[in-house]
Amino acid sequence: MVPSRFFARLAAACFLCFLLWSAPANVQAADDNAPTTEKAAAGSHRIAFTEYDLPNGLHVILAPDATAPVVSSYLLYHVGSKDERPDRTGFAHFFEHLMFEGSEFIARGQIDKLISSAGGNLNASTSYDQTDYHINLPANQLALALWIESERMLHAKIDETGVETQRQVVKEERRMRYDNQPYGGLFEETSRLVFKDTPYAWVPIGSAQYIDRATIEEFRDFYKTWYRPNNATLALCGDFEIESTKKLIAEYFGPIPRADLPARARVEPPEQRQEQTHLVRRPNTPLPATLHAWRVPPETDADAYALDLLSNLLATGRSSRLYRRLVDTEQVAVSVQAFPYLQESIGMLGVFAIGQRGVDLKKLDALLDEEIARVQKDGVTEEEFQKTRNGKESELAGAHGSAATRARALAHYHVFYHDTGLVNTELERYLAVTRDDLQRVAKKYLTADTKNLISYPPMGSPTEKSKP
Repeated sequence: MVPSRFFARLAAACFLCFLLWSAPANVQAADDNAPTTEKAAAGSHRIAFTEYDLPNGLHVILAPDATAPVVSSYLLYHVGSKDERPDRTGFAHFFEHLMFEGSEFIARGQIDKLISSAGGNLNASTSYDQTDYHINLPANQLALALWIESERMLHAKIDETGVETQRQVVKEERRMRYDNQPYGGLFEETSRLVFKDTPYAWVPIGSAQYIDRATIEEFRDFYKTWYRPNNATLALCGDFEIESTKKLIAEYFGPIPRADLPARARVEPPEQRQEQTHLVRRPNTPLPATLHAWRVPPETDADAYALDLLSNLLATGRSSRLYRRLVDTEQVAVSVQAFPYLQESIGMLGVFAIGQRGVDLKKLDALLDEEIARVQKDGVTEEEFQKTRNGKESELAGAHGSAATRARALAHYHVFYHDTGLVNTELERYLAVTRDDLQRVAKKYLTADTKNLISYPPMGSPTEKSKP
């Protein structure tokens, strides 16, 4: 249930793609009873939304759209793996599973059945910074989604049977996604190296031994601490009427008490002054692979947009700079990808290449270094800059064609940018990036002495045999 954001970002930008929808101006209010104010639309394609807070602190975002008779509920809890203790990692992800067990008034295993029998679907995910739950239903079943989510927020079932069941599920997921996959530990190895000495150094799936050691009271305490209305944002998108929906939300969520939230973990990584290297020796490594990664600012930093475009220019598509050099021209790699992995408090940018059989890892590393140095010295051409920018415009124009993706975007912007309306102006920030910005961020962040190098030699290779 928890797709790695690292691998998801290799395919598409995380949370930075937003469809601009035709709609009236935004409507926003400070609380449920306060007067609303309208903001003029700055374009013809907008997502219209109303947002307000319940007295218990639950933030609500409503984005009605009668285009199709469906509704999507998206509930984001501002708690992820970075909020865990180092000796109890995996709790946030564990709850992603545990919240499907049932509640005081929903029998074990019935949540999935209730949604599917009503013609809907549901899922959840966990990251360093959040845990979220999404439900898609026919519009006339909105009350069902609100009831289920309010039950999980107030009356989640945390008992020995559910905990023991999910312990096994989570351990099997770790074996399947991480331990038994070629390069499956790449995300974990990278986080440990790049985010050393921060709460981002462990991955959301956590370590199996910590889940085994935890008591049921520890799980209950985690739930009582973080699964509170004043730590949650509810976004609804689809075919519904605002005033009647507000009444339903107040009915289901209003009685849930707020709680005092603990202080957030401080993220203060030590300064990196020289390249860090790490060799990963695993028996299921089929081809040589290398990852070059650098620590970069968080997603809300002004440089995030230039870094995102730079990663696309480097290795998105067959015409990208690194693909043409390593795969087409030199023919030393079978694939190459670049990604910005930007989060609430910190980020990284990485380049990952899988070599042809028999290729020396030093060859791959040298070519990657050479291409990064070219960008730093000569910048990027006007042709590749325009191609990259056009690709981003196309990506943004088609990314939010469903109620579910709109709800996710709205909640994300509220929680992490403190500006829900940014969903309608994201493209402007990308279009403000210049060719000089791409060269500047390459010089500033992709330096030799701040590089983190992770090497995967195939078993039996000379590199592998030379190691003890």
